[in-house]
Amino acid sequence: MSLTKAERTIIMSMWGKISTQADAIGTETLERLFTSYPQTKTYFPHFDLHAGSAQLRAHGSKVVAAVGDAVKSIDNIPSALAKLSELHAYVLRVDPVNFKLLSHCLLVTLASHFPADFSADTHAAWDKFLTVVSSVLTEKYR
Repeated sequence: MSLTKAERTIIMSMWGKISTQADAIGTETLERLFTSYPQTKTYFPHFDLHAGSAQLRAHGSKVVAAVGDAVKSIDNIPSALAKLSELHAYVLRVDPVNFKLLSHCLLVTLASHFPADFSADTHAAWDKFLTVVSSVLTEKYR
């Protein structure tokens, strides 16, 4: 699945706004994930998962930074996320469905932070982009 030029433009434009609030967006996305899909907490037994905890904020920042790496390398996402893909598949052994759940929570968070900017086209472009990211992160499982 490849992104169209228009979709790439939407992703890059929206990223400019997201990156200024990356920590808050990452934290809120993980809070949504853990609240909506409590089974995902099993990968974080050593974390303080209370809302706004330092560990949640730190990991949220890492998640959004990885999305940023994918945005910056939008023409070669597999290369940008290769190490992360290997880590999640071979070391952490994260259930691949969790990437889809995380993507959904990120979309909801983006829509809540940027309601005026989150048109149907923007939603569709980000959904497709995050599907590509999820696919890259799970390709080592095959």
